[in-house]
Amino acid sequence: MYIITKEVYFCYGHRLMNHPGKCRNLHGHSVKASISIKQNNLNDQGMVCDFSDVKDCVDGFINKVLDHNFLLHKDDPIIPALVANNEQFLAIDEHPTAEVLSKMIYNHVKQQGFNVDQVVLWETASANACYRED
Repeated sequence: MYIITKEVYFCYGHRLMNHPGKCRNLHGHSVKASISIKQNNLNDQGMVCDFSDVKDCVDGFINKVLDHNFLLHKDDPIIPALVANNEQFLAIDEHPTAEVLSKMIYNHVKQQGFNVDQVVLWETASANACYRED
């Protein structure tokens, strides 16, 4: 099995409204995500795939959906205030944790035809969450 990994970087804001600690407050992160693609065999160029193809796929999704966006659970009570002030945000069905974001990226890359091994999202330099399917 061959595996390649491409790293991308972006920023987002969120809050975890039911969190017992500081994460229930509005805050932001500057994150790194690593996307690993796997193949049993190399292509005719001797690669799993071109790193730039992974980057283009991920960058398009991140720039459109996640980067510099405010991510909230769909039931967050702050949403009406954001709508009233014409603020940008994304309401999702799950709480916007690093685990959920790694799964969102994984699903997008998989839907684009890549054989994704895993997506790891570093919320801080010392803490990351990974999504993979076994």
